[in-house]
Amino acid sequence: MTSIQSRPLDNIGAEVFGFDINEPLTEATKTELKALWYEHGMLLFRNQDVDPTKQIAFSRIFGPLELHPLEVKRSGDHPELFELENGGPADKFQTAYYGGEPVVGRLDWHMDLHYTARPNHGALLRAVVVAPEAGETGFGDLAKAYDALDPETKACIAKVEVAYRFVVQRRQMRFVDLEGYEPGPDSPQKPSDIGFPDFPDAAYPAVVQHPVTGQNILEIVEQFLNRVVEPQKAGLTPDEADALLRRLVDHTRRPEFHYFHTWQRGDMILWDNWRVMHCTRGTAPGVKRLIHRTTIEGDATLGRTLPASQSA
Repeated sequence: MTSIQSRPLDNIGAEVFGFDINEPLTEATKTELKALWYEHGMLLFRNQDVDPTKQIAFSRIFGPLELHPLEVKRSGDHPELFELENGGPADKFQTAYYGGEPVVGRLDWHMDLHYTARPNHGALLRAVVVAPEAGETGFGDLAKAYDALDPETKACIAKVEVAYRFVVQRRQMRFVDLEGYEPGPDSPQKPSDIGFPDFPDAAYPAVVQHPVTGQNILEIVEQFLNRVVEPQKAGLTPDEADALLRRLVDHTRRPEFHYFHTWQRGDMILWDNWRVMHCTRGTAPGVKRLIHRTTIEGDATLGRTLPASQSA
């Protein structure tokens, strides 16, 4: 009989222990796992003896699974798996320079599929090959970030809608930290270079109510963040709107909203993509790292797609 226990992680999330994924799971246990997920936003499971089939079955406890839109990213034997690999032939496309040092696969804070107005509900990562150093994944709780805002800011952003624009050149991302950054020689220049379409801009209220829990979520993540939509409706000039977004991005970077995970073999992390942003610090070129990911389908449209006239 599985006995679920949990303890808080640093700042956000919880580690679930006294739990073996290979034991039969009752409906009561599944309900308890889902409740813990919504309570903490992110769950860590350690020392799990898991193969792809078990990962897929376990992930389905939390909702229907979504395939990656690009077939090349899917596992051949298990299309529900998305393979995140460093140390392979794709490294050259994922290499950039930070302070003069090459890094593979670094990603800024983001929420998956945020640029579509319909983010997925969540995802489960499982460590298959662990990098001997670096390769950490960070998670940030945007419910806690909202709760920590002062009343004046909460009142201001209640009237604000923000737009996200999908670009692949990091220098075109207006609110990421570009200090010391240089693209690699093979960095993609446009979405089609990596097999993606040109997405129209997506807009969200600056504060979104979580579809399940009703929590207020600060819908501000630095990757792809582009502008305030019609800032005059919130009584802001364009310059004031940009300053507000920079202040909010700085707020989301506060370490008390973050947990950074150093991977060990057998680790699994489940997060709620409607509440928790994530990032990765990357690895040195040639360092092997393999993460298997399953994605929980988003069944709620949290934003809206902007017409072409507003995406220019």
